[in-house]
Amino acid sequence: MIAALSGKVSEKLPELVILDVHGVGYGLFVTIEDYGRLKPGDEAKFYVYEHIRESSHDLFGFTKADTKYLFEQLLSVNGVGPKMALNMLSIGTANEVGQAIAAGDVKFIQAANGVGKKVAERVVIDLKDKVGLASQELADSFFVGSAAAQKDEAVQALIALGFSTQDALGALSKVAADLPTEQRVKQALKAGG
Repeated sequence: MIAALSGKVSEKLPELVILDVHGVGYGLFVTIEDYGRLKPGDEAKFYVYEHIRESSHDLFGFTKADTKYLFEQLLSVNGVGPKMALNMLSIGTANEVGQAIAAGDVKFIQAANGVGKKVAERVVIDLKDKVGLASQELADSFFVGSAAAQKDEAVQALIALGFSTQDALGALSKVAADLPTEQRVKQALKAGG
């Protein structure tokens, strides 16, 4: 199984991006967003979904892991194949598509090429509770925490000692924020140990 590929974009065909990985060219179906952003000569990493059938072996590439994850969720819906799922992800960013599903916006999903009303409704019904607003709130809180972590010397010190960002933030949440950095780190280590 191919999970990810890193290489140089050698060319862009009407439906594919050709990724040169040490002399081997992989044809990847990509979202319109990725297609528009990538230029020949760009170094890129793609998270890959392989779709193997009797008559073909297609690779779908995503520059963001969350987009691939949403793609796989779309495939879990009865009647949605890889090309249709890619079309749905090409009407907006993964975040916009996820929020539309969570909000029950059937018309937005239906705007994708080849997606009828029944399929769009099925996507919303099957995935409404799995994607979109709830997962976006979680991601927002994580990214706000990550941005704060970048500026906090105590968090950076704990990360240097082997803590993950989340563990460092968790350990420091139990320590008074007005202490000097060194004291905060020592108390967080005691609390975490």
